[in-house]
Amino acid sequence: MERVRAGASSIAGPGSSVGTISGKSAGGSMFKTAAVRLALLGAVSIVCASMATAQSLEKPIEERVKANESGAQSQKRVEEVATATDGLIGEYRLTMKKVESLDIFNNQLRAVVQSQDEELASLQRQIDSVEEVSRAVSPLMLKMIDSLDKFISLDVPFDLEKRKDRVNQLRVLMRRSDVADAERYRRILEAYQIENDYGRTIESYVGTVNRDGAEVPVSYLRVGRLGLLYKTDDGAEVGFYNTNSRAFEPLGSDYMGWVSQALRVAKKQAAPELIKVPLPQPEQGGQG
Repeated sequence: MERVRAGASSIAGPGSSVGTISGKSAGGSMFKTAAVRLALLGAVSIVCASMATAQSLEKPIEERVKANESGAQSQKRVEEVATATDGLIGEYRLTMKKVESLDIFNNQLRAVVQSQDEELASLQRQIDSVEEVSRAVSPLMLKMIDSLDKFISLDVPFDLEKRKDRVNQLRVLMRRSDVADAERYRRILEAYQIENDYGRTIESYVGTVNRDGAEVPVSYLRVGRLGLLYKTDDGAEVGFYNTNSRAFEPLGSDYMGWVSQALRVAKKQAAPELIKVPLPQPEQGGQG
């Protein structure tokens, strides 16, 4: 209504008043009054039409505004979804690259595991063969010890106590559970090597020889395995071991100088030189 009044006032003009309209003639006054009324009615109609138009447009505008706001929110969600999708695609591609790398790595590991399995199978076969060899080697080592013991008993009796003790240590070694077969075999071969070296060396050591039931102190001289001689400490007698009679026998006085010089060579008290060694004659055999 304030808008209608304002419109009517603007049509009447400044300083005009509807209630004060007058004129010199009644016809003019009536005409003017009718015109004013028509103007007021037109203004009121226009205002009412404008208000009706405004009211009729207000709801579509509100709906359009809401639609625009909804569209903006939808666009924002679409952009967020697109950004999230791009991120997921990037993660997917990175994951696929990792999967590809893992496939290559797994294939390599399969090859390594297969190689290890083949090596384990080979080692197991070797272990089985070692066990078989071990079962066969133990009797062989026992036979080697027995053969060495028998050889020493039949050999020239030099350093007899030390050599017998070496064989006994080998027998004890074979009974020990904390010693591997490889170590047992090494010790047996070492004993064989020591016996073999006796045939290429000369040696002097002290001992006793039995004379008429008494033990006489002597200096022994071993010349390889060719001869075993002795000289009494008082220098009264020299002798040798006769392999035929398997007993010590005295030598003539003409061997005293040879044996004495040989003892000095064996003790490294003189330079090496030729040594005269008595050898027993081989026993005669044949058909009678």
